[in-house]
Amino acid sequence: MQQTSIQVPKPGRTAGRTVGRICLRALAVLAAVLAALAATLMLAMGMMCSDTFPSAQQVFVTTVLETGQLKFLASWFLSPEEIQAIVDENSMQALDAEVDAGLIQIGAGGTGAGAAQADIEIQEVSGATFTGTMMIVKDPARISLATIYPWRENGVSLDVLVQENDAVAGINGGLYNSYNNSGGSPYGVVVSHGEIQYNRPQDHVGLVLIGFTEENILQIIDLADMTADDVVRLVEEEHIRDAVTFQEESSDVNNHFVQLIINNEPREMNGMGSGLNPRTAIGQRADGTVLLFVTDGRGKSGHLGASSGDLVSVMQEFGAVNAANLDGGSSSCMYYNGEYLMTSVTFYHSNSSWKLPAGFIVK
Repeated sequence: MQQTSIQVPKPGRTAGRTVGRICLRALAVLAAVLAALAATLMLAMGMMCSDTFPSAQQVFVTTVLETGQLKFLASWFLSPEEIQAIVDENSMQALDAEVDAGLIQIGAGGTGAGAAQADIEIQEVSGATFTGTMMIVKDPARISLATIYPWRENGVSLDVLVQENDAVAGINGGLYNSYNNSGGSPYGVVVSHGEIQYNRPQDHVGLVLIGFTEENILQIIDLADMTADDVVRLVEEEHIRDAVTFQEESSDVNNHFVQLIINNEPREMNGMGSGLNPRTAIGQRADGTVLLFVTDGRGKSGHLGASSGDLVSVMQEFGAVNAANLDGGSSSCMYYNGEYLMTSVTFYHSNSSWKLPAGFIVK
């Protein structure tokens, strides 16, 4: 009589198959959830870019055009002509006047240079779509530009710039190579302690110089059509000691702006003026006091960010005679007294800053 052999599955093998099936099901569920979220996000962006919600459309387009990596999103839903039309409707009037240094009297009104007025004051600022921090530095001579010169592939975080230069505070500065958070090289022009450390003004359109003279006056100077030789003469003639550049351009490629207030004249806005993003701005009062302002945005604390009009309003409220917008977005940050008061909006740098080649510091 032939006997039948029965194979009994080993407990370990059965358990392994069960775990495998559970993992596959979990992955399938996760993939379905991610697909649903992606579809929902695409649908939401599509709705925002439709003519049904014109205000949302304008906010979306003007905001993403100011980002370094997300400009392409607008072109997913709108034609180049439609995008340019939105940019044109939400732009700013030119503010071409030169800074009148005579309007700034360092130390007038009991503030300005001197040990008795060497205080730094911190004030919180709230808006409808942002929160920000205003740093008020009464002595403009305390402001300078720290850099990592000679330039290299990777920059450093703002706290390193501050600490390595024996400073107490700082903010991010001008235009730079932020690709992949490398941050080792600036763009445009950089002047630190009277030395021109970078001088390629023709590599980018619409560059504006923002910085301080040897007399501690904040200057905001259009570099349009200037060559490197022209910049050398400018720095010598205007006695520029510390400065960076940022970009003034309004197109379907970029939507950047610089001048906010010149000689007490605020910049006029068409429509929204700009999108909503994290911002960094710098200004100066009539007595020489320097205003350093940084806001949040891009979803941090539930906020979209500040517009150009917001910056103008805040700078006016704090008494700025002259004010300019600096690099913003993920670059925006403020460091003071051993801690970040405002940090990067990027998740993996939420307690620090992006790597930078330069930043304005306060000694």
